[in-house]
Amino acid sequence: MLLPISNTPRGYSWGSASLIAELEGRAPSGAPEAESWYGDYAGSPSIVDDGTGRTLDVALAEAGEPALPYLMKLLAAASTLSIQAHPTKEQAVAGFAHEEARGIPRDAADRLYRDDNHKPEIIVALSGTFRALLGLRSLPQTRRLVDALGDGPGARALAGRLNGDDESAVLRDALAWALSGSAPVAEIAAELAAAASPEFTGELEVLCTIAAAFPGDPGLVVALLMNLVVLQRGEAVFAPAGVLHAYQDGLGVELMAASDNVLRGGLTRKHIDVPELLRIVDTTPGPVPLVAARWVAPGVEVFEVDVPDFALTRVTVVGVAIPLTLMGPAIVLAVRGTVEVAAGAASVVLVPGRAAYLSARDGDAVLTGSGEAFVATPGRR
Repeated sequence: MLLPISNTPRGYSWGSASLIAELEGRAPSGAPEAESWYGDYAGSPSIVDDGTGRTLDVALAEAGEPALPYLMKLLAAASTLSIQAHPTKEQAVAGFAHEEARGIPRDAADRLYRDDNHKPEIIVALSGTFRALLGLRSLPQTRRLVDALGDGPGARALAGRLNGDDESAVLRDALAWALSGSAPVAEIAAELAAAASPEFTGELEVLCTIAAAFPGDPGLVVALLMNLVVLQRGEAVFAPAGVLHAYQDGLGVELMAASDNVLRGGLTRKHIDVPELLRIVDTTPGPVPLVAARWVAPGVEVFEVDVPDFALTRVTVVGVAIPLTLMGPAIVLAVRGTVEVAAGAASVVLVPGRAAYLSARDGDAVLTGSGEAFVATPGRR
């Protein structure tokens, strides 16, 4: 079963007014366009472009096909997303059951677990650069950054929270202090604006932008503890369970487990449950988990992450047919040029921003044309 699909971008306030429109080769709508979803997830299922008006979840149910274990997105950020982390599968199952038992509506503003799934995610940069905060920086590095703020009251207060040899415990305590409202956010913001450091030029720029956009938000202190990564086009980063992250700006293809479970840690007006965030967050410091593409065949590269829910492949077609063996239901999303997807006697031509669903029964597909596409499938189990 080969179905052409598309979707309307979601207009979150942090979205870009131009990046998705530019990729699709159309005039901007004039409003922020943050995410286009490709999949059957209930929050915004794709539209099947066959004239029936059906959404993909309805089409799959009618055909007796299983729900997809993943959700693919185009993500276009013009300003920072909220700082967030996602639970493990076990934490999600327990948290969802607990909130169901308490009778909290699934669409309630203070609901944390809207389903019983985890939400690991990978994002591949499509823009020239894509900036993100991801994971917690090592304490020695963060202490050097705080030293660059000078000897003002904000820097002194923050430095006092960063003492100790157990880095994970110190960082957990610092997060709790910041999110409790005890941190002198205004003073730290002022000292960031006056700071200079050749080692942390990029970090200071991002943090000053955050401070201006979210005055008084304790998430500024959380962001100060996090790694900054600047991806070039085609580079990828992985956010496993428990790892704090906040995408800053740029366009990317994102693939995640089909879930909407988010624990927030600042830079948002949405509900923040500090005790629950601190319970599920991983405060182990370390470098950003970059994912290098692995060449598997001419024009075919795989971004491998160790999760059963999804696998992501990039296909570059330049006039030569590229066969793909599909081990499960797939979504093919075009991001450049023109890509034709054929399965059996059926075929569909995709332009950037358009996608196609292929069922597991299709078995094999062939991509032709001249362009670039990303293919989502279930991961290894």
